[in-house]
Amino acid sequence: MLENRRLQPPGGTGILAWARHYRRAWLSGDLTAGLVVSVMIIPQSMAYAMLAGLPVQIGLYASLLPLIAYAIFGSSMNLSVGPVAVTGLMTATLLAPMATIGSDQYLQLAIWLALLSGVMLFVFGLLRLGFLANFLSHPVISGFISGAAILIVLSQLPHLLGVPRLPANPLQLLNDWQIINSVVLGFGLICLLLLLYARSLLSGHLKKLGFKQELATLLARLAPIVVVGLAMTVTVLGQLAERGVPVVGSLPLGLPSLYWVTPDLGNLRSLLLPAALISLVSFVESVSIAQSLARHKRQSIDANQELLGLGAANLGSGLTGGFAVCGGFSRSVVNVEAGANTPLAGIVAAVIIGLILVTIAPIFAHLPLVVLAVIILVAVTPLIDVASLRRAWRYDRAEGLTLFSTAAGVLLLGIEGGIVLGICLSIAAQLWRGSRPHVAVVGRVPGTQYFRNTKRHLVETAPHTLALRIDENIFFANTKAIEFSIQKALRDYPDTREVLLILSAVNHIDGTGLDMLSELTEGLLERDVHVHLAEVKGPLMDRLDSTDWLKQQVREVFPSTHIAFNTLGSLKRPGALPEQA
Repeated sequence: MLENRRLQPPGGTGILAWARHYRRAWLSGDLTAGLVVSVMIIPQSMAYAMLAGLPVQIGLYASLLPLIAYAIFGSSMNLSVGPVAVTGLMTATLLAPMATIGSDQYLQLAIWLALLSGVMLFVFGLLRLGFLANFLSHPVISGFISGAAILIVLSQLPHLLGVPRLPANPLQLLNDWQIINSVVLGFGLICLLLLLYARSLLSGHLKKLGFKQELATLLARLAPIVVVGLAMTVTVLGQLAERGVPVVGSLPLGLPSLYWVTPDLGNLRSLLLPAALISLVSFVESVSIAQSLARHKRQSIDANQELLGLGAANLGSGLTGGFAVCGGFSRSVVNVEAGANTPLAGIVAAVIIGLILVTIAPIFAHLPLVVLAVIILVAVTPLIDVASLRRAWRYDRAEGLTLFSTAAGVLLLGIEGGIVLGICLSIAAQLWRGSRPHVAVVGRVPGTQYFRNTKRHLVETAPHTLALRIDENIFFANTKAIEFSIQKALRDYPDTREVLLILSAVNHIDGTGLDMLSELTEGLLERDVHVHLAEVKGPLMDRLDSTDWLKQQVREVFPSTHIAFNTLGSLKRPGALPEQA
């Protein structure tokens, strides 16, 4: 077992960290994975470029330098970066108000969006701001991706139906169905059925034919390239382009040029917020995928190094005329299943795609656009995460509402509005929970040193002593609620002479909370009721040590609730508190 672990690439930090420990035994797996992934991502990259409103060859350009740049700077051994559905949709949505889709200005803005995103991510990595991923909670990410997936599906329906655009009222299609291109629709449905069969049934059928599980799964994932080949063949033989089936059209032969045109300062300023949004979303999505792959192979990643890797990848994409990229789940899974051991597999894939661009790229001119639309539909439909919504709603209504509202916000308010709404709801939900703190009166379980809620367990209490456990940080949003809970407990136990506040769950007390505690303690002292503390954490104690509340108003701080109970239970009032050892 230990020997097998040593044969695994370690992952980690630093430029080309994997190359410094490379072993010849890993080479065959990396070469195989590079070949397989390159074949898989060709139709995907073209499809996502179309989704972004860009010429399909831009997707191939965005699959060259990003793979190499990430291999140099990234920390994941198996993450495969490139064009994905979410960045394609965000590019189209964020740039549509600024330029006409398909224009030269639109292309240049897409390139600069990738460049600015790359600069931001790389600078964030240098500043070690990997914690930024924490600003988007799982419900926000899940809701955003679900909403984006629905938008993507809607955006591809015109390609599937063979119409320029959907009517304002989609039900109009039922009355005016003649506008639908039946040849395009029939061709698309056949391709759709083939891809759905490959996704759900092909692996099992291949396994029954004697293929090993890993090989059968891998072949099923490569089905899109087979469908693309068949579609181009049928299009040429059946002269479908002449029958009204839109095709990709001419593709330039050769590698992209390393140049760009600088937009005016106003457009650059307008790109800053879109670049920040696409950077944050792509980073969170990429890190989530990388962490999942790393856990599966008992490796590790570094979030700050991932920022550098993704920043370099986006800079590479922009320099070669591509658009924003990030880690892709399906291509990364195929990368692992094909035997990838290190990022060398990504470099091999980039080289193969480059060779295709300088040799046989023009053959893709005969590819029907409806096939790319179907590939997108099959890829993004599973991203509509209804299961997560059900789980979140059952477990925590606030999280369920955040997930649903984020998805609805993306649909109704757009990308920026949906993300901002989701973040605001997450913060509001956290503040709402914090404003309703759990404050429990506790007693000792007989014969033990354990203390539990008097309303949930049969416990014993000390005479004239009220022990209260505060299960939340004390801050401006909950000070009134905590004060009310303490006062209510005092009314329920009118003979109280000693109040013990157990702060085992409290990590922070802000200024508002400290003022509340000071005023409360002062009022209790006027009634000859003393306040004591127990189980105060070290960092919190460091902050409280310099306060007048602790020095002048708190009677004693006990290391444990058990010691406090024994001491306060034997205390004779009036009188001084016995000295503690």
